[in-house]
Amino acid sequence: MLTKNKAVLSKLRPRSRYQCKFLSSQTNVGEIEVPFSNGIPLKLSTGRYARFADGACVATLGNTSVLSTVVSKAKQSASNFLPLLVDYRQKAAAAGRIPTNFLRKELGPTDREILTSRLIDRSLRPLFPQNYNFDTQIVCNMLAVDGTNLPETVAINAASAALALSDVPWNGPIGAVRIGQIDNEIIINPTRRDLENSSLNLVVAATTSNLVVMLEGHANIILQQDLLKAIKLGTKEAQHIVKSIQTLQKSHGKTKREYEIQVPLDQSVLDSVKTLSSMKIREILSDPNHDKISRDNAISEVRQTVLNQLRETEVDVTVLQDCFNTNLKKIFRDMIFETEVRCDGRGLDDLRKISCEVGLYEPLHGSAVFQRGQTQVLCTVAFDSPDSALKMDTLTMITSGIKEKNFFLHYEFPSYATGEVGRSGPPGRREAGHGALAERGLLPIVPQQQCTTRLTAEVLESNGSSSMASVCGGSLALLDAGVAVSAPAAGVAIGLVSRTDDSGHIADYRILTDLLGIEDYMGDMDFKVAGTKKGITALQADVKLPGLPLKIVMESVQKACDAKSKIIDIMNQCIDKPRQGRKENMPVMEEMEVEAHKRAKLLGIGGCNLKRLYLETGVQISPIDETRYSVFAPSQAAMDEARARIAESLAAERTPELEFGAIYTAKVVEVKEIGVLVTLYSGMSPALVHNTQLDHRKIMHPSVLGLSVGSEIQVKYFGRDPVSGQVRLSRKVLTSPPPGVVRKLDKN
Repeated sequence: MLTKNKAVLSKLRPRSRYQCKFLSSQTNVGEIEVPFSNGIPLKLSTGRYARFADGACVATLGNTSVLSTVVSKAKQSASNFLPLLVDYRQKAAAAGRIPTNFLRKELGPTDREILTSRLIDRSLRPLFPQNYNFDTQIVCNMLAVDGTNLPETVAINAASAALALSDVPWNGPIGAVRIGQIDNEIIINPTRRDLENSSLNLVVAATTSNLVVMLEGHANIILQQDLLKAIKLGTKEAQHIVKSIQTLQKSHGKTKREYEIQVPLDQSVLDSVKTLSSMKIREILSDPNHDKISRDNAISEVRQTVLNQLRETEVDVTVLQDCFNTNLKKIFRDMIFETEVRCDGRGLDDLRKISCEVGLYEPLHGSAVFQRGQTQVLCTVAFDSPDSALKMDTLTMITSGIKEKNFFLHYEFPSYATGEVGRSGPPGRREAGHGALAERGLLPIVPQQQCTTRLTAEVLESNGSSSMASVCGGSLALLDAGVAVSAPAAGVAIGLVSRTDDSGHIADYRILTDLLGIEDYMGDMDFKVAGTKKGITALQADVKLPGLPLKIVMESVQKACDAKSKIIDIMNQCIDKPRQGRKENMPVMEEMEVEAHKRAKLLGIGGCNLKRLYLETGVQISPIDETRYSVFAPSQAAMDEARARIAESLAAERTPELEFGAIYTAKVVEVKEIGVLVTLYSGMSPALVHNTQLDHRKIMHPSVLGLSVGSEIQVKYFGRDPVSGQVRLSRKVLTSPPPGVVRKLDKN
């Protein structure tokens, strides 16, 4: 069998540069290599690990390796959608480290793990068959990480290969590459150090025929034409990975499993539902006076009426509901093609009504509410000390190079935002993903600041595109807080409604600007783009189709750029530059210099003075170097109070002027093995006279000189130590050295 497989591969060599090589004598073990322009190839291997899984693959880029496994149940799920679960886990052992938490083991998923899991999910989900509703789990484990090659695209490619090699039905494979831009030059799969100087960090996932499946990235206000060029190149490079996975699949892939397809809807039942509901649905969807709640209620009433009328036909209620929903979706999409008018009365390129307000509450450093249609987001800005910066976990530091963040955004989506009852607790995966996207959209416009800035975005109402509304509201709140942003930023979501031909290719389509919630649910794409008037700062494309042609992607980016410019014009009517002047409650930062010998008075025993100062005034003091300290106060009043307290504590000790080289009488207050502690005047902090400075002779304990508590000795003052600030005293220089021993030499 091994010889036969090698013969097959030899036939492939003249036509393809993607060659398999067998790593052992087992016929199910193989490896394939994909070269890239940066000289670091991507290696995909299968057959060695996790052989009980339906499919497994190890992807390696440089010295970063990720194992991806896929398992799908044989029994169909009761849900009418694909129950796909993707888990990406970072392992400290992969970097040769031990977790820094108390238990010294991996605990719950970090934000980076959640974001990478969502990235993999969005890349794979569109290519599953529509009628495949079996519980499926994809697990990506980090095996090794070198801190140079980032693991996200490695994990996507490993998961793509694992699905292609498995018996799970899937219309892949896909390939994923990361794109950077340094000095206007596009780089494929940039390293971590490259990204530090790159103006673009974009992940492109694409399948055959240059169809884009997923986009996610952020940029330092990149121009539109540069972004489109990067997307095209990324799609082209992804084809190499797709071809190599297909080659590996031919030699080592399993035969796709047979599965039960849901019984198609009965045409007679579907016709009955259409007859009873189509006209009423068209009336509801063509009435622009409906809002989200009234439209949903009206459709629910029609649905319930149809179910009551057809209940006597002995057709299962679930089947009737599926027929109604299928008819509703078809009518919704057909009406857009027929009239090019959306359900709320807008044209395809029209924005919803936008209103903005800033300076909502006086105690807040900055606040704004952004309303777009029925999507409402309240954003607040809070400044705090540098010690409040968000600390990264060990693996995130290694893979991203970021140790802490002094600007971060927290996104909240409570259940009442959609009029529902839900749990209250820590944010889930969706909130983490939307918050990260909004943060990336605003980060390039926020200048470097000494203090830590926290921006919160709480969604109060939601009818589509709440993450992009968070970008708009966050930009307004930062301006209200007086942050000198480089330019206002805004975000918008672009949707798509398409029709396909018999071969499954898109034959006709309509692009929708400023997406509604129902348009997101009924449509084929949710493409979010954020940026300034000059360029783009963040983007994320969620595609429901098995790939988008580059033409649609280019048009969507163009419409998004036009829309965000209009939104920024509306926002500028509310506030167009940072607020001048300071609020009374704005934080204050200063630098303070304290002489080295006074540090003990400032800090107190175990830092008790600083802790008391923080608890009573809210002022935090952090060391910069030996003599300089950074002082953060939540307000000017707190700073004035802290300054007075510090001055009082440092001035409490009245230090007489000591003359360098002068001789003083010192009193012994404590005897130690290494020397004696003495004071020169009342109220002085004891100073150590070391054994080496007590006498010319080598002594092991001060008691041999007859010194005890209360003894008085003469010492010479040599100033203070420039580092520790301690007084330097010596008794030895005032004593005569012992007489030398006269030895007589023997002449013999």
